Amino acid sequence: MATNAIAVKKKGSKAERIRRWLPLYLMMLPGALYLIVNNYLPMAGLVIAFKQVDFKKGIFASDWAGLKNFEFLFASDDAALITRNTLLYNLVFIVLNTVLGILLAIFICDVASKKLKKIYQSAILFPFLMSMVIVGYIVYAFFSMQSGIVNKTILPALGMDPIFWYNEPKYWPAILIFVNAWKGVGYGCLIYISSINGIDPTYYEAAELDGAGKLKQIWHITLPCILPSVITLTLLNIGRIFYSDFGLFYQVPRNSGMLFSTTNVIDTYVYRGLMQQNNIGMSSAAGFYQSIVGFALVLISNLVVRRVSRENALF
Repeated sequence: MATNAIAVKKKGSKAERIRRWLPLYLMMLPGALYLIVNNYLPMAGLVIAFKQVDFKKGIFASDWAGLKNFEFLFASDDAALITRNTLLYNLVFIVLNTVLGILLAIFICDVASKKLKKIYQSAILFPFLMSMVIVGYIVYAFFSMQSGIVNKTILPALGMDPIFWYNEPKYWPAILIFVNAWKGVGYGCLIYISSINGIDPTYYEAAELDGAGKLKQIWHITLPCILPSVITLTLLNIGRIFYSDFGLFYQVPRNSGMLFSTTNVIDTYVYRGLMQQNNIGMSSAAGFYQSIVGFALVLISNLVVRRVSRENALF
């Protein structure tokens, strides 16, 4: 009798838990379905990287190419170029945007006026919400050969000759880094502002009583307290280190062929391979290579963080 009573009680508690959590499961269902349809079902297309695609036969019935698409990709000079550009740009983006985001967050949090804080936060987030197409036109307004602000106003004032900006690759690493920082630093900055606002004010009061200046408070209180947020954002960015902002490298340089040596990254290479060369196999191989390396970097970075600070690791 006692055993039956326990079994009934367990069944009742299980049914109660299901009823309790059912609304949350139903709320989660649309997002889960979207994730499966949008992210997981298309993964079957990874097989294209190993196929000699023939649309008459269909993708899955096409002849097996093995690693020939990868051999063709890495035998060309393009593989080294796009890997170098993608990796180096994203490394600079991660470091620069993190440093600028933390600095701006500290400065904004020190502003006494709440209205000014709101204005600064809105202003710094505004570029992040802007379409990269619009950003491309803004950059063009500055660097256009015929009517750009730089060539028509700034350079003549400095006694310098106009520059064919869209024909000179050497200037574009600095331009792209600046544009990315201007557009993207606001997102991380708001996260760091939230982290700083969550720090117990008594820490700063105790530090002031001990005679600690502002710099020491930032170094010994603010930075250690926001470190988990910094590590999380950095790990997420490292996970996308082999993914580039397509608009930044395609729209902003206006797809200028003269700039490919400094603006061609994996994403633009895949797009041009599909749209201009119709090379589906090699484009798929490049995308597959991008995914595998990015996945490996996430695992390695998380492992390093886990060894140093287990509580700050993603998993």
